[in-house]
Amino acid sequence: MPRDASPRRYLMCPPEHFRVTYSINPWMDPGKPVDLPLALTQWEDLRDRYRSLGHTVELLTPRPGLPDMVYAANGATVVDGRVLGARFAYAERAMEAEAHLEWFRAHGFTEICEPAHINEGEGDFAVTSSWILAGRGFRSSPLSHDEAQEFFGRPVIGLDLVDPRYYHLDTALAVLDDRTDDVMYYPGAFSPGSRAVLARLFPDAIIAEEADAAALGLNAVSDGRHVLLPQTALGLFAPLRARGYEPVGMDLGELLKGGGSVKCCTQELRGEPRG
Repeated sequence: MPRDASPRRYLMCPPEHFRVTYSINPWMDPGKPVDLPLALTQWEDLRDRYRSLGHTVELLTPRPGLPDMVYAANGATVVDGRVLGARFAYAERAMEAEAHLEWFRAHGFTEICEPAHINEGEGDFAVTSSWILAGRGFRSSPLSHDEAQEFFGRPVIGLDLVDPRYYHLDTALAVLDDRTDDVMYYPGAFSPGSRAVLARLFPDAIIAEEADAAALGLNAVSDGRHVLLPQTALGLFAPLRARGYEPVGMDLGELLKGGGSVKCCTQELRGEPRG
């Protein structure tokens, strides 16, 4: 039975300055050139698809010298109109945090927390109806979990990532419906204890196979009905349809060279500005 979509508001950043000149994750190889016009076309396809589905897309102005700004999900986490900023693990991305905070201040958000501990936004924070799931192990500090729980007033569940290919939580787990706590994930990305936690919290989750995880198929965005994900993650399409979702395959092959796909390019703005 088809599910109902709910209108979403997203923040995205065009890849005008995107390139791979350094390596801070296993996907990045400076020896592989980026086709910038193709990257921009693929990004525009994603933006336009969101709009065609009835969602609002806000735009963050890209800045020279910050090639990874296209991965807008990493710049903050927004819940109930409250903004927890990012604090990046690598110096190459550090200036992105202030660019995001300036955008939020300029757009009426007043409840903003500049974090004391390293977190990379929705890269490692995933919001469900009941919890905020929080990744750790490669980028975000475990101390950021308490910081998020205190700021948002929601229970935060820490999950340990153990495979460097899945350096952020959003490469290993996707929230399919934040109204029903429906998720899909790849067990191999997590420690044994974290796998046990996920199995207890989400006994009906869709379990991804290694090939689909390796295609970054879990770097997906769902509005509760449509699930936008890499088109090469073919093994996830049938399970999603069987669950009542409509998978929408996207080609973001050029942006994959930086270690990101659909979700990395998409920050969700949950709730209106407060105050």
